[in-house]
Amino acid sequence: MMIKQAAYTVLAEGSVTTPLGFQASGLHAGIKRKKKDVGLLLSTVPAAAAGVFTLNAVRAACVTQNEQQLQALPYLQAIIVNSGNANACTGVQGDADAQEMQRHTAQALGLPAHAVAIASTGVIGVPMPMEALKQGITQAAAGVSAEGGEAFAEAMLTTDTCTKQIAVQLTIDGKTVTIGGVAKGSGMIHPNMATMLAFVTTDAKVDPAALQTLLRQTTDQTYNCITVDGDTSTNDMVLVLANGLADNQTLTPEHPEWSEFAAAFRHVSEKLAKDIARDGEGATKLVEVQVNGAVSTSLAVQAAKKVVGSSLVKTAVFGADANWGRILAAVGYSGIPFDPARVNIWLGDVQVAQNGMGLLFDEAAAKAHLQGDTVQITVDLNLGDATATAYGCDLTYDYVRINASYRT
Repeated sequence: MMIKQAAYTVLAEGSVTTPLGFQASGLHAGIKRKKKDVGLLLSTVPAAAAGVFTLNAVRAACVTQNEQQLQALPYLQAIIVNSGNANACTGVQGDADAQEMQRHTAQALGLPAHAVAIASTGVIGVPMPMEALKQGITQAAAGVSAEGGEAFAEAMLTTDTCTKQIAVQLTIDGKTVTIGGVAKGSGMIHPNMATMLAFVTTDAKVDPAALQTLLRQTTDQTYNCITVDGDTSTNDMVLVLANGLADNQTLTPEHPEWSEFAAAFRHVSEKLAKDIARDGEGATKLVEVQVNGAVSTSLAVQAAKKVVGSSLVKTAVFGADANWGRILAAVGYSGIPFDPARVNIWLGDVQVAQNGMGLLFDEAAAKAHLQGDTVQITVDLNLGDATATAYGCDLTYDYVRINASYRT
């Protein structure tokens, strides 16, 4: 079964290995107690690459290493990932371990070291168990296949409850082009970036500079519009590989079908971002906050993220309490210029406030909406034409339980 979406088609069971020329594997190496903890993604040919990385001043070794590498040469052929250990705040030894992780992967695949990116996620401040990791890398390299997308997705997980995968197809220059994606993220989520790893693959031929610009623009509209708990991680990154095996003409903004490719690329990223928000630690609901009528898109994003990240709004959603005053208050401390007396607010289709004041609304209908799996909050500032949507989740007892004992 396939779902038609604009100029692209969403595949029912797609993954990062759905595009031509991509293989993957995932296995348990012993970093975590039982679950898969080492994953490997491989392109059979070199691929144009792009990346965005955490803005946290405290950064894991993998983040700095990848960023420097892509600035020097925007091409990759493999990504090695481990979960269970972030290799962050581990000093000089952590830097050396990250470099060894890259070298060992390159050797196992017969590639130059600069063709390999690395990613880690897990506990901060603990030395990486390198012998277990290296053994896992060797096994992962021997086991890559086009059917390995699901195992790779599982190997990335920490406190996630499910994998997050997608693939879409479209036609470029008469050729079938596929874009696949996979992500992990559950807690410590407040991008610029979040404990968020996302990898996007495509068999399209894309100019590396254009790919980097597209990724940065798309990230600002998707991954950077989600928040679970307001904490920005040390390890976050999004990496994109475009290996060109679809044999289309090189995509740049001047290509006549660039907008179609960009729309499909954004759909992949938006779906992954929403899946991360929905799977926030302890979450029971996806919360979507749309701010309309802003002076600029950046201000709309700023307000929407503040509302969706408010602990009081999140707990009200968890309790199905139509407490619209918390929403208006969050806009008030978001730092954007606005007139509270012009603000209108909706919970789903139920308008609960007009011109900054409460309405006599249908409490039962509002509560019913808040009890659903997806909660939509709309705020109209009535100042301009800009709009933006941010994604998050409710705040539950389980979030505290999970994070109170994360190390133990």
